[in-house]
Amino acid sequence: MSKHVVVLDYGSGNVRSAVRALEKVGALVELTADPGAVLGADGLFVPGVGNFHACMEGLLAAQGPLLIGRRLAGSRPVLGVCVGMQVLFEGSGEPTARPQEGLGEWPGRVERLTAPVVPHMGWAEVEVGSGSRLFAGVETERFYFVHSYAAHDWSLHPTSRAFEAVAPIVTHATHGERFVAAVENGPLSGTQFHPEKSGEAGLTLLENWIRSL
Repeated sequence: MSKHVVVLDYGSGNVRSAVRALEKVGALVELTADPGAVLGADGLFVPGVGNFHACMEGLLAAQGPLLIGRRLAGSRPVLGVCVGMQVLFEGSGEPTARPQEGLGEWPGRVERLTAPVVPHMGWAEVEVGSGSRLFAGVETERFYFVHSYAAHDWSLHPTSRAFEAVAPIVTHATHGERFVAAVENGPLSGTQFHPEKSGEAGLTLLENWIRSL
């Protein structure tokens, strides 16, 4: 039976490529912000392009923080992509006239990359975290990035041996400096790159996520 995936429709640019990619790997996909559909789906895909703060405004208008929080409270999978991953952190240093805080699911902020050329646009290799399920079969592949901001550090670490087995799996990439490229944290995952624009490697990653639902 196909897994039901909702792509959260909150006004964040063109999401048709995400819908098509998820459909291609066998998901039953719905583009909507309807609370019942968002909460009832097997998986929630949170897209994001453009300005961090504008994305947060759109999420707030669509009850995104509440819906994402309720899904995670029930261990219901969520995948954030690009700015959809960035909003999972506490905030961003991106300039804006109307600053918005992030969802705060992960500690830390996203800041501008320090690199000779920004934005970081194009294909790049990643350093896959040990034990990753998301990258199974594509550990040595390249993925497509388009961004100027990223989480530079990962600060959520297990504080006791009891939590070591469920410690987040963090994948990194480098553009001028090392940054967080993906996170697998129980039901919550995120990629700074666009799997839906990353060819066969991206499709495999999305298929791995769907299989975990």
